[in-house]
Amino acid sequence: MNLIVEIELIREKASLLKALSNPVRLCIVKELIKRESCNVSSMQNCLEMSQSTVSQHLGRLRDLGIIKGERKGTEVYYRVVSEEAADVIRVLFK
Repeated sequence: MNLIVEIELIREKASLLKALSNPVRLCIVKELIKRESCNVSSMQNCLEMSQSTVSQHLGRLRDLGIIKGERKGTEVYYRVVSEEAADVIRVLFK
């Protein structure tokens, strides 16, 4: 592996760890793994935070490719799609 490719890989891994280092995002990903999928309203009640705060964190996780949202009627249900993120959560909470 050449140095440029290795540096890019290190940046990607650091970005994943940075996203999961936030307690709210860590909790969201942990709960999504446990529940398999969840909507913002359920997460809002569980986290006892405003919908806009939860949505901001979900947006960051979505932008990084850690979660994906799927519309079902008027609700969007999120699930973890990053196996790397799921592996990190499993190691942290075994």
